[in-house]
Amino acid sequence: METSVTIIGIVIAIIVAIPIYFSARSSAANKSKILTIKKKFNPNHPEDFDLTESQSNKTLTIDQKHRKFILMNFNPNQQESTFVDLRTVSSCKLILTTDGNSDTILKIDFDFQSRETSKKITIPFYDFDDDRIKQISAYQDHQFAKKWLKIIQDSI
Repeated sequence: METSVTIIGIVIAIIVAIPIYFSARSSAANKSKILTIKKKFNPNHPEDFDLTESQSNKTLTIDQKHRKFILMNFNPNQQESTFVDLRTVSSCKLILTTDGNSDTILKIDFDFQSRETSKKITIPFYDFDDDRIKQISAYQDHQFAKKWLKIIQDSI
């Protein structure tokens, strides 16, 4: 009886340990990517980005003191990072593209208005074609984008 209980315990421990190991490994890799991108845009003080938040393969970070913003998209189809110096913009808003026949959100973009010129900087945030979960992720990303829009507007 003791041997079978021990074997079952070891098997259960292995079943639990393997996903935890891969999750921790993935998290460490993502943190490393995020730090590398922060160093790219602020090589001397990447720790100045005081607020960083991730959701649905997207990471947003902001340096509220020096007014710098980075949007990192770790989508498997297209990995990119976009930097915006908030000192050079006068406003920011969300642009939603919806399906004409329904309320289905097809795209969410951050739209920054340049302070000196009338030039607009558009940063893609959500694209329906890249979404694996479709509308569930769209709603979550929309709420996340609204939250960050407020943070960005407060920093401008």
